[in-house]
Amino acid sequence: MQVNMKSVKVLAPATIANLVCGFDVLGLAINNPRDVMEVRLKDEPGICIHHKDEHGLSTEPSQNVAGVSLMAMVEEVSNAPGFEIIIDKRIKPGSGIGSSSASAAGVVVAANHLLNNRFSKEDLVRFAMAGEKLASGVKHADNIAPCINGGVTLIRCIFPLDIVRLTAPPMYVTVVHPQIEVKTSDARQILRREVQLKDAIKQWGNIAGLVAGLMHHDYGLIGRSLEDVIIEPVRSILIPGFDLVKKRSKEVGALGGGISGSGPSIFMLSKDENVAKQIEYVMTEIFFALGIEFKTYVTTVNYEGVQVIESSDASELPE
Repeated sequence: MQVNMKSVKVLAPATIANLVCGFDVLGLAINNPRDVMEVRLKDEPGICIHHKDEHGLSTEPSQNVAGVSLMAMVEEVSNAPGFEIIIDKRIKPGSGIGSSSASAAGVVVAANHLLNNRFSKEDLVRFAMAGEKLASGVKHADNIAPCINGGVTLIRCIFPLDIVRLTAPPMYVTVVHPQIEVKTSDARQILRREVQLKDAIKQWGNIAGLVAGLMHHDYGLIGRSLEDVIIEPVRSILIPGFDLVKKRSKEVGALGGGISGSGPSIFMLSKDENVAKQIEYVMTEIFFALGIEFKTYVTTVNYEGVQVIESSDASELPE
């Protein structure tokens, strides 16, 4: 096996899954926040994990989303080298903006870079989905796919994996992260098992409208399509201030928005930075009044995905 580098550092972006109406099938990457990860080759086989943050995540590879994802990759590499993973997690776990997917996607992109990019991006999504299964109990790619590919992605199918990257107009994204935890596994358990046909039809229309609006750069259609009649009515009860944030954000010019992933973060899309900052002010007022600690981000769509920012050369390893 020819390996030309011994270490690589990457930035793994936060992501917003579902995009209101597209449960488990739509997602986008954003430019802030981003995790910083370094992956190094080591002489002995196996995977070891170190954290530079204080989130207390497991360093046991089989209990860490980055470790599980890399293990899935290593299974398909003959005479695989060992790997050391150093994680500076700046996307808080349980935030709803793709913390687990950043770890899973970042590590497979970095390791693939060290292995001379032998795997396709679709392969990398497949490996990283193993990490998402550890985090949430099910394999899903609506965070993983945009994290690796950048931009907005549509997951047409999981088995077999079929990812469509969508074009989108320039948009600002305002996010508020209330400092409460909503576990993805718990948020899935409260969902209804059956859906009325009239609600399903309305949801299909919104998904199709949102995809068409993104591809045609039709902000009006995007805004009209950011409606969820199935998931949001159930999950929003877990997030204090949700209805008020949504109402007041639209009043100051938001295209629309909703729960980011399984929450508790709330996101809003807008056409320009001024409106995005007004939305941030609205969010700040609401959560100050509620007495809940929070963090806000005003950012844009990330079109690059996981970014390699530094690598160092190494001598060739033997076959």
